[in-house]
Amino acid sequence: MAAERGQASVELLGALPVVLLVGAVLLQLLALGYSAALAGSAAEAGALAVAGGGDALPAARAAVPDWSRAGLRVEAGGGRVAVRLRPPSPLSLVRRKLELHASAEVQDR
Repeated sequence: MAAERGQASVELLGALPVVLLVGAVLLQLLALGYSAALAGSAAEAGALAVAGGGDALPAARAAVPDWSRAGLRVEAGGGRVAVRLRPPSPLSLVRRKLELHASAEVQDR
């Protein structure tokens, strides 16, 4: 019995990096999904502003939280609003590689 003393601690230390990596990947996927929803909302808000005769950029920027405005790019023309958004990530390599796209369009009747 004395030979097995501390075995659980050693096993925990061995599994901890895997658990942390899986947790980081899951958090990144959640951030990606949330950012996709934000991009869609920003595109829709911009299109609604265009439909009302306003400017798409301020409306799209107002539709997202402050922390996501730095990675937000809005293009509008011809009744179509396209939004590109970079999701948050603690790794700069991931932040540079990921970009979400959403668009909304206003049709004349």
